[in-house]
Amino acid sequence: MRTCKSMFTAALLVTVSAAAQQPAESQSLSPAANGPLPTQAQPLSVGTVPPLPPDKASPESTPAAPATAAPAPAAPASQPSAPQAQAQPVTAPSPTPSALPQPTTMDQVVDRFIEREHGLIKALATRTPVVETYLQNLTADPQLGPVPSEDHYFLGRMDMGETVDRKDYLKDEEKSMQERLLGGVKKLYKVQYQPLGFSWMVYADRTDFDRSHYEFHYIRREFLGDVRCLVFDVTPKKGSGKGRFLGRVWVEDQDYNIVRLNGTYAPAPRNSFFFHMDSWRLNLIPGYWVPAYIYSEEGDFSAGVKNKTAFKAQTRIWGYDLKKGGKDDELTQIRVDSVKDETPTQQDASPLQAERQWQQQAEDNVIERLTRAGLVAPEGDVDHILQTVVNNLLVTNNIDLPRPVRTRVLLTAPLETFSVGNTIVISRGLIDVLPDEASLAAVLSHELAHIVLGHNLGSKYAFNDRMLFSDDSTYSNLGFKHIPEEETAADKKAIDLLNNSPYAQKLDNVGLFLKALQNRAANLNALLTTHLGNPLAEGGTVNRLAALATKGPALDNNKLDQVAALPLGGRVKINPWDDKAEMVKTTPVAITSARDKMPFEVTPFYPRLARWGSQTAPSAAPATSAANTPASN
Repeated sequence: MRTCKSMFTAALLVTVSAAAQQPAESQSLSPAANGPLPTQAQPLSVGTVPPLPPDKASPESTPAAPATAAPAPAAPASQPSAPQAQAQPVTAPSPTPSALPQPTTMDQVVDRFIEREHGLIKALATRTPVVETYLQNLTADPQLGPVPSEDHYFLGRMDMGETVDRKDYLKDEEKSMQERLLGGVKKLYKVQYQPLGFSWMVYADRTDFDRSHYEFHYIRREFLGDVRCLVFDVTPKKGSGKGRFLGRVWVEDQDYNIVRLNGTYAPAPRNSFFFHMDSWRLNLIPGYWVPAYIYSEEGDFSAGVKNKTAFKAQTRIWGYDLKKGGKDDELTQIRVDSVKDETPTQQDASPLQAERQWQQQAEDNVIERLTRAGLVAPEGDVDHILQTVVNNLLVTNNIDLPRPVRTRVLLTAPLETFSVGNTIVISRGLIDVLPDEASLAAVLSHELAHIVLGHNLGSKYAFNDRMLFSDDSTYSNLGFKHIPEEETAADKKAIDLLNNSPYAQKLDNVGLFLKALQNRAANLNALLTTHLGNPLAEGGTVNRLAALATKGPALDNNKLDQVAALPLGGRVKINPWDDKAEMVKTTPVAITSARDKMPFEVTPFYPRLARWGSQTAPSAAPATSAANTPASN
């Protein structure tokens, strides 16, 4: 714990000042030189950018157009539908026409991506996205390699204005977390000008990203997904100050925006250090690539090495286009009903009907408020998959409810489910780690059982004044935890539902998942700490559906075909601009050792980059296991 304390304190003590740049060597950027890379591209020395043979040139081999305002192409099926995509630029920042000529040399490329980086900073200055960091401290295991020893979780809103600051959602934990990790520092994640902590690399350098402070060295061309990039090493000039960006940037070759940053900040002040980070951006709006994912890692588990700090952390940023109530959108919320029922037999609601309508009003208020706070995804494709599983349980158990059951995705990492009225909410992190559809059905069946048994919660939220609170106080104003007796009854009913469902013959897999969760529960307190619903485990012991934990074979890491749980990030991807959720479509990867399984673990990000409006949408799934494919319906 002393290591964590010093690690976080170091991050906060450092004021990351500006960074340095120097003109790159003049290099020709001919059309032929823009051709695709060989399969194994070798680093090129400065000033040598040899053209590729004409027969290897691609349709992209002509010089890219300037970064001026271009018409936005229609969105593909995997992105928002055409009407939504066309409306998106209304709320997105408009690309600023470049005053620089179209680059023909590497010097001009450097000038262009410096200009585009400052343009991005200006474009996002009014945005306040949600930022989430989940960190796992690591220890060495002889069989499994580095495994989690403890974990930490942070969630808040980042103000990307002139003074980059954040407001934390987890206010109840803030004091204890500060005392445990930060030595009593009063403002968690306070950042000035340069984002510190685990979100510091949203930009390379907020204030001084220019040739006066940095040297730029062209390395090679490289594809990141569908996007061809120019790769540059960036080093601070001597005497430019402490805390300058040191690392590598990838620049897409059309509008010359930075799409990836990999490195750290240097030199560090005395008695502190900087973390290494890998920062990715996605082209979610025309003209700009916005920060979306940051992976951090420290530690060396080679023989004889003693780690002062060893951890892996994922930082996700989303909610850039969260709607803010105000004069600009007063009229956008008006709903006009063109049809009115004037049937003479229309009656006032009966007492039971009134009760149900009241529950529906509360349910709608809660889901709308959570969506507006950036915590629940808008209704989409993932909900339809969850809905299919719920319908399988309802139909096979001959359950006919007076109101339909809905499902929604909570965008956060902690493993959590809850229900409000007839809406079941399940977290992205929990969907990520579930190995198959039967396990998904098991966690949904528990919340469905609460609904069937009439354990309705949340009716007080039908009063709209209860929804009038700031986003960062959401967790202190909402809660849907059941009493122990209702939890016990829901577990019993859930098992009955599963035994009468198509998943009855697959409950051994559910047992394996619960055993894997139990195996890691003591070291994953933050991942298992729920903020709105009841936890799956308490005090290091799994208590959800405990009767199923005895089913199935024993957990055996040496059995490579036994995948009890997946790493984080393998199932669901979130569009950081509009918060829409999609199931990740990944190619199965063969597991060759027990270390490949990585249950509940943090892994690096490696999204497949694509341009806005292209036929391939950006994906945020790290490569994990062979079982890391969406559950079938």
